[in-house]
Amino acid sequence: MSSRRQVNQARRLSALSKLSVLSVFPLLLFVAAGCSNKPAETSASAASPSAATQNPYSTAQIPTPKTAPDPATVDGFDGTRAFEHVRHLVELGPRPPASDAIHQAQAYITSQLKSYGCPVEEHDFTAHSPALGEIAMKNIVAKIPGTSPGIVILATHYDTIRIPGFIGADDGGSGTATMMEIARVLCSRKEKPPLNVWVTFFDGEETQADFGSKEDVKWDDNNATFGSREMAASMALSGDLKNVRAMILTDMVGPPNLKIKRETNSTEWLQKLIWSVAVRLGYANVFVNDAEPMTGDDHFSFIRRGVAGYDIIDFSPGPTYWHTTDDNLEKIDPKSMAIVGHVLVEVVPEIAKRPHS
Repeated sequence: MSSRRQVNQARRLSALSKLSVLSVFPLLLFVAAGCSNKPAETSASAASPSAATQNPYSTAQIPTPKTAPDPATVDGFDGTRAFEHVRHLVELGPRPPASDAIHQAQAYITSQLKSYGCPVEEHDFTAHSPALGEIAMKNIVAKIPGTSPGIVILATHYDTIRIPGFIGADDGGSGTATMMEIARVLCSRKEKPPLNVWVTFFDGEETQADFGSKEDVKWDDNNATFGSREMAASMALSGDLKNVRAMILTDMVGPPNLKIKRETNSTEWLQKLIWSVAVRLGYANVFVNDAEPMTGDDHFSFIRRGVAGYDIIDFSPGPTYWHTTDDNLEKIDPKSMAIVGHVLVEVVPEIAKRPHS
């Protein structure tokens, strides 16, 4: 999630001192890695004790929380699987655009989506950052065909902000994992959804600044949300944008005790629809009635072009770990991602029931 507020200048570099523990118990780690319930593609750092020891971002010593709901109770959404997606991403390390780590993340996301049987498109483009110049970026879209021509975009960003040591478990990781699991659920169903669902992963949402030397560069529309702006513009040119019934963004949906407030700068009817579904499913304690406006995120790239958009985000009163190296796997609860995934799967048919203006 980009800098909607003043970025905290006192960022802490992660010590990750657990490497010494890993080197003491290589056999135990080998057994744990072999028995873990991970998605098909696993990271090199989790594949062997020697690789884990060499990787400063290894999370092999962090067990999967036991709070994931039974997938049968949440439309098949597997919170444990989503958690393991976050684990894989953070083990890659910081993932700013055009980095080696984000290239690995792109390969992982794409391979997972294809393994689910999803039709996948990769859209490469070049973005211009005032701070860093030309940057190669990539949007990834799983296009799940529906029974009518309308489109619902369910989206997230998968890049991380350029802060040394920032691995973005919640800010970048949780939304990505949630969307990957939603894609698996929808692509595995025999029945098509009532609308075409485009599960989308945006590159370049975060500020493209080198925070090690350019602290004066702030988040704004010229230096962030590159992926969503690129996609919205491309869809406007192709004519697809007029078929979009709604665009729903997930950004920072992983923390325990999740509280999603009403984002008052999003489309009102879409907010009310999401809340009605959440209440029906028993999540009134998560999708609460408090309000908090956002001034910038990927959904605005579509709202500005006349598309109904909404941002599902837990950013109040502002996570203490936001844009710090404390945004690690310990901040992620698979139950929170499962709740958001459950709501989104149920929202799609409700959008289909609304007349399209």
